[in-house]
Amino acid sequence: MKDLTAAALRYKHGELHVLDQRKLPGEVCWQVCKHENDLVALIQGLAIRGAPLLGISAAVWVGHCAMRGDSNEQLTNTIALLRASRPTAVNLMNYLDRLQKLVDSGADRFLLSDEVEAIFDEDVALCAAMSEHGAALVAQGDSILTHCNTGSLATAGAGTALGVITAAHKQGKNISVWVDETRPLLQGSRLTAWELEQADVPYQLICDSMSAGLMAAGKVDRVMVGADRIAVNGDFANKVGTYSLAVLASHHHVPFYVVAPATTIDRHCNDGASIPIEQRNADEVRGASGSFGSCIWSPAGAPVYNPAFDVTPAELVTGWILDSGVYTLDDVIAGALVSI
Repeated sequence: MKDLTAAALRYKHGELHVLDQRKLPGEVCWQVCKHENDLVALIQGLAIRGAPLLGISAAVWVGHCAMRGDSNEQLTNTIALLRASRPTAVNLMNYLDRLQKLVDSGADRFLLSDEVEAIFDEDVALCAAMSEHGAALVAQGDSILTHCNTGSLATAGAGTALGVITAAHKQGKNISVWVDETRPLLQGSRLTAWELEQADVPYQLICDSMSAGLMAAGKVDRVMVGADRIAVNGDFANKVGTYSLAVLASHHHVPFYVVAPATTIDRHCNDGASIPIEQRNADEVRGASGSFGSCIWSPAGAPVYNPAFDVTPAELVTGWILDSGVYTLDDVIAGALVSI
């Protein structure tokens, strides 16, 4: 299998290295996967994250296993293990299902390797297409609010929502970005702010609870977020807090866009109520940990409700920015997401 390089993933000389995003921005640390259990631990621990990159990293590992000579039975077991590692991000399932079909058909290791390389290259192209479609919607001088992290740390390419933002910046549109902290795991403040600094995009970091006041003051021109799973009716799951932004945007008449590749659409999922929502460790809410260390700010053993995602209903979405174009609610109601 050829060498593959992305911002947060490297496959070189038969080794898979992933950037440990838990340590950013304080430390750039690469972890080597020597066993599928290593990759599962990194995925579940959020060392590697972002719906597209989760699927790509798992696919690369399966390709690696095929090239080292694992049997079809071993590959099937590995795919099943990785497929179950995160329940909401459907790119993971979509990519692994593509590989499982080849395994079931008796494809040799070279065909599997070719498919993995195609998955990687496709994501780069999907990101470029989304960036182009989305940047066309951004006006000169726009202030864009975003949530979680949707840049090159979450994909093989330029990213989804953050890819649109950086593309608009490169076009000289003089934009600025409001970056939600994205509690409880702070992907906005730790990762998105870091990526925007690397790209020299002007931004200001805000607490999640500040979005309403900014919209009321007319300081947000549009909201752009990513997605971990999109149902065929347009409902979508994204990092918890996204639904709140959609409600606020609707109330304040601020355009609200979701940016995602076709690989994030679950054609077997009719609506948001059918999307499985991952429940995570209570300690993520009781305190915080990262490159800065760890601290607990709640009473020890405080009961916690910690869904990783929430579901935004389609009627709150202004447009779905996909690699194939921009779709309105009327398009989605007409079945656009089924036929993509």
